[in-house]
Amino acid sequence: MTAADTAPPPLRFGYGTNGFANHRLDDALAVIADLGYAGVALTLDHDHLDPFAPGLAGRVDAVARRLAALGLGLVIETGARFLLDPWHKHAPTLLHDDPTLRIEFLCRAVTIGADLGAEAVSFWSGVRPDSVTPAVAWERLIAGCATVVEAAEAAGVTLGFEPEPGMLVEDIAGWRRLHHALGAPAQLGITLDIGHCRCLEPSPVPECVRDVAAHLVNVQIDDMRRGVHEHLEFGTGEIDFPPVLAALREIDYRGLVAVELPRHSHAAPTIAARSLDFLRAAAAAGTQARSNGHRWHHRHGH
Repeated sequence: MTAADTAPPPLRFGYGTNGFANHRLDDALAVIADLGYAGVALTLDHDHLDPFAPGLAGRVDAVARRLAALGLGLVIETGARFLLDPWHKHAPTLLHDDPTLRIEFLCRAVTIGADLGAEAVSFWSGVRPDSVTPAVAWERLIAGCATVVEAAEAAGVTLGFEPEPGMLVEDIAGWRRLHHALGAPAQLGITLDIGHCRCLEPSPVPECVRDVAAHLVNVQIDDMRRGVHEHLEFGTGEIDFPPVLAALREIDYRGLVAVELPRHSHAAPTIAARSLDFLRAAAAAGTQARSNGHRWHHRHGH
């Protein structure tokens, strides 16, 4: 057996449909597949498989056929901004006085994920409302998550809980606290956004990857700067990507590594194309970057 036989498989890059907000879902999936991505992170939204619109079962079946025909893997994302409340971004969350609609949405996402064979269904805590104390917010979060975990266990779906800067659970330590409070359910893994790690985690980004290896079920990838929660195109932030991608291969991560650029829909096909070029080059450089420790530079015209 050669080293090549035992090496982990190549990373599977995907692209998030929240970066294709101006495309029909069918068209977005086709562009993503034609560019050479292995999968898609599908944000359920008003124009992208709305879980509350009529005829859901038929639309889910059509998306399933489309994904199969294009050979795309799938994760489900639930970060739509105004799907549940046209006036308030992300409301209600699991932390609001009445989280019923959020819980219903997440349970529908689990059902859709099961029907589509999703590798993970990803969600987050939400921002704590000013009127809710931290203690009450945690009680509400644990109760809501327990309901969603129960639905996921019944459906055989893997959940990826995402720490998000500014939310009640914003870092890996917060995810660990929640996971423990819920009794460490096997169904509840972590969604790791690589940019968020640079934004606020105390450890270097590759160490964050290794730290959550046992629970990592979904990866979002984007560039970012320390202390600023802004999703940036690759090469415009502060992250050195080859060591990060090398760490993902080192831990034998098999899930999608999906580009998360939710404010770049205005030029989605162009940005998706150069994002994949960047990631492939960074992945190829990853082994070398690990072995000699030099910083890698990759430049694009923007």
